[in-house]
Amino acid sequence: MEGCVASGLSRAYIGLGSNLRDPRMQLQRGLAALAALPGSRCVARSSLYRSIPLGPPQPDYVNAVAALDTRLEPLALLDALQDLEARQGRVREEGTRWGPRVLDLDLLLYDALILDGPRLTLPHPELSRRDFVLYPLYEIAPHLNIPRLGSLKDLLGQCRDRGLIRMTSHDAAQTS
Repeated sequence: MEGCVASGLSRAYIGLGSNLRDPRMQLQRGLAALAALPGSRCVARSSLYRSIPLGPPQPDYVNAVAALDTRLEPLALLDALQDLEARQGRVREEGTRWGPRVLDLDLLLYDALILDGPRLTLPHPELSRRDFVLYPLYEIAPHLNIPRLGSLKDLLGQCRDRGLIRMTSHDAAQTS
């Protein structure tokens, strides 16, 4: 994975997801907010994808992945992502996992950093099993090698197909 060491920037990949209150609009707002983070620049973003939710019955998700060049350290970036989620109406409930969300922002990768901390694990611990992350990530970084996991292309070959659909402009306009 290439970072931006010469410029003092790190490359982070952020997974975005929403299935409440006009998910397409929530992702557009989330992408704009990512691009406006201090010391950061959004350098790539995937198409939008419709995915079947994990967990309890709920509406389908709309997902995407963005590449961000940033001067923020990993935990500062995590704090900024959680602040963006809260500003868009996400409420974190204790014990609730995989429930519906206005906006979910996951820090997937940060350069080639491997981190096992109490608040943050990098690479994201579920990355290799989530088609709604792997396919959009492959779209913007097909030659990526992921620490501990190997090539993104190999991970895609091992990923279970859960009916992920790349959305067209028409499909995205119909999502609510």
